[in-house]
Amino acid sequence: MTSKETTTITMTAGTAAVAVAQTNSAAVAKALETLKTYDWGADREALNPIDQAIIATHDDPTARKALEKSLVDTLAGGISRSAQDYVCRRLRVAGTAQSVGALAALLADEDTSHIARYALERIPDEKAAKAMRDALPKVSKKLKPGIIGSLGVRRDKKSIMVFSKLLGDSDIQVAKAAAQSLGLIGTSAAARELSKFARKAPSNMKLPAADACLVCAEQLLADGKKSEAVALYNELKGDDKSAHIKAAAMKGILTAATKK
Repeated sequence: MTSKETTTITMTAGTAAVAVAQTNSAAVAKALETLKTYDWGADREALNPIDQAIIATHDDPTARKALEKSLVDTLAGGISRSAQDYVCRRLRVAGTAQSVGALAALLADEDTSHIARYALERIPDEKAAKAMRDALPKVSKKLKPGIIGSLGVRRDKKSIMVFSKLLGDSDIQVAKAAAQSLGLIGTSAAARELSKFARKAPSNMKLPAADACLVCAEQLLADGKKSEAVALYNELKGDDKSAHIKAAAMKGILTAATKK
């Protein structure tokens, strides 16, 4: 082994040791304890050791997992709304599958649903998407658009048929969110559902459906599905479409023409 390789290994080991030390430090333990009584107006600097530990454990999965578990345990322990907000924001960065259960438990509460899904949006594990799909039929009408939107941000393909059914929901906010999320998902299947709905959409959903089709076409084009994108753009050029929709569709077709 060369001296350079030895130095690299030593530095890596040293970095890991620092990460573990910061994660398990008395300062982090004190900050986690502070979270149990933390509320609006409290000294935010008291939580800085947790922030520093999240940064320090970026390249150390073992230390990061231990820190994440501590945050999850705190979140599940009945803390203030302010502390919940703080923890969810940190789990948005450091969260993995082990955070999903605690976050999912907050989805049905109007005070915490938005911050919980904010974290779940970023957790790459499929369990995060499933938690939101499972919560969708159980939450109040008020919370449905937000969860639908988060699944759209994730481009969750398993939600396509659920969203398709919600396009005709009696709650216009739910219907609009379903259309927007289908556009964001932007797959061939999502395009088919949007196209089918757009042709028979009621007056209050014609514009949201058209806007969603534009977003979907842009996504298809970005994903290399040029012919499908152009087909969707062409559907938006009809005389029944508003001027800005037709202009956007023409621009999309011209953009597609320049793609190889």
